[in-house]
Amino acid sequence: MGEVAYTKTELLVTVAASLLEDGRSAILGTGLPLLAGLLAQKTHAPNLLLIFEAGGYGAQVPQLPISVGDSRTFFRANQASSMHDVMSSGQAGHIDYGFLGAAQIDCYGNLNTTVLGPHALPQVRLPGSGGAADIGSFAWKTIVIMQQDERRFARKLDFLTTAGYLDGPGARERAGLPVGTGPYRVITQLGLYDFDPATARMRLCAVHPGVTVEEALKASGFELLTAPEPNETTAPTAEQVRIMRQLDPTGLILPH
Repeated sequence: MGEVAYTKTELLVTVAASLLEDGRSAILGTGLPLLAGLLAQKTHAPNLLLIFEAGGYGAQVPQLPISVGDSRTFFRANQASSMHDVMSSGQAGHIDYGFLGAAQIDCYGNLNTTVLGPHALPQVRLPGSGGAADIGSFAWKTIVIMQQDERRFARKLDFLTTAGYLDGPGARERAGLPVGTGPYRVITQLGLYDFDPATARMRLCAVHPGVTVEEALKASGFELLTAPEPNETTAPTAEQVRIMRQLDPTGLILPH
């Protein structure tokens, strides 16, 4: 069999989907996180409970929705509820995975989705928190998907929107956040990152096919730690590519 043709976006979605376990719950944001959840549910995690910020619980989504408020996020759902109930579920400890994007991230997994530049007179005003602060505070494992370069992997955030490990080990707990919650993985166009248990700092654990460890470490404004033996992420299979493209027939995320 020949190599499967796939795009960089399809690789990111596949890597993200592989992190989601069957029988767990995940709250999904619009875009790549949503497609990753759908791919996981239609492959290795058929009992993954998908939760959408607008109030859909347990939907069997037929095609990629435009947003988390799209009517398709309620298709064959076991509950059509509200944003209040979704966030309350997080506070009650019922959300295993939270998927977020970000404009900036620092070495402890803190996120900025509010402004670039000074808050009083920003260069760029971003969408803001939405539910990101709640999700990052209460989901047991927060997964971040974002682009990586020296500005986005920032030594110091322009604004702290969503708490990661704040300023190091034990800081979340001292701030009153639940013990055992926090950043879990970060996925970029270069590789996959986890967080060192001893220091709570971001650590390269795998690079994507064709990317070197040196390339991934260089594209950061702060010093990245490295796992003892970084792996290589697994490329999408032909079946995964077929399912992703079937889920996104209009090219909302995967341009045709």
